[in-house]
Amino acid sequence: MKKNIKPIEKQVIVITGASSGIGLATAYTAAEQGAKLVLVARSEETLNTVVEAINDTGSQAISVVADVSKREDVERVAQVAIDTFGRIDTWVNNAGLSIYGRLDEVSDQDNRRLFDINFWGTVNGSLTALPHLLLSEGTLINVGSEVSEAVAPLQGIYSASKHAVKGFTDSLRVEIQEVDQAPISITLIQPTAVNTPYPEHAKNYMDKEPKLPTPQIDPTEVASAIIEAATSITHHIKVGAMSKINTAIQNLVPSLAEKMSAKLVDKQHYDESPRNPDGALYSASGQGKIHGSGGREVH
Repeated sequence: MKKNIKPIEKQVIVITGASSGIGLATAYTAAEQGAKLVLVARSEETLNTVVEAINDTGSQAISVVADVSKREDVERVAQVAIDTFGRIDTWVNNAGLSIYGRLDEVSDQDNRRLFDINFWGTVNGSLTALPHLLLSEGTLINVGSEVSEAVAPLQGIYSASKHAVKGFTDSLRVEIQEVDQAPISITLIQPTAVNTPYPEHAKNYMDKEPKLPTPQIDPTEVASAIIEAATSITHHIKVGAMSKINTAIQNLVPSLAEKMSAKLVDKQHYDESPRNPDGALYSASGQGKIHGSGGREVH
């Protein structure tokens, strides 16, 4: 497979989930390096603020309000990108959410909504982007997680969705890169816990405010990995030492991995009442933050 690898400053990049966390960090990182950006999220006001800030620096960005769980929304994103910039060089499927709660407590409706966003949103983005990326010899980047291989108790349906993202991404890579020998790159990004508003956006069934276990990496580390994937040919990038360690243990000593994972139950909440149990599962958060706010620990 031969592929024309473009530097970031020559690329048109679509980023979903661009209004906060990893997506927002990636948008700013790519803009600083001269990329033209199509930023996608449900939060219109936040997106407009981000686009204005980027354009004020001399870079180019546009926003498209869309729900990635709806194929017609995602197809509209692609059309706006083509109408504005003429091509798509890299497409980043980053939009995603979690649910904190035991699997026997979470409703089917909430589970299906999360899969619609995390898994079907990735499928929608990938299959919509594919014909455009074939034309540009571009790159598809899907953001998975260390729990694309490992698991996290109290986030079981999130873990399942990220396993599904890995299975879909790896299968698509085989079909497109290996079978078809097409000149595009398909990469799965697998970060460890990242300091973003992810817990604040999650639907929460617990009686405590959710959090991610430590250690956590900075979102800019994931953004750097996404930029690396956009300018190289690579299959998987595990971001953060714990992603490499936890997935290795899961694959080599699964019984030990399960015992280690069980110890995370008490490390996934603060000692305070839930602030916003509904999270952003059904409605946009509108926060526009890269980093999480943390908790107000009661000692």
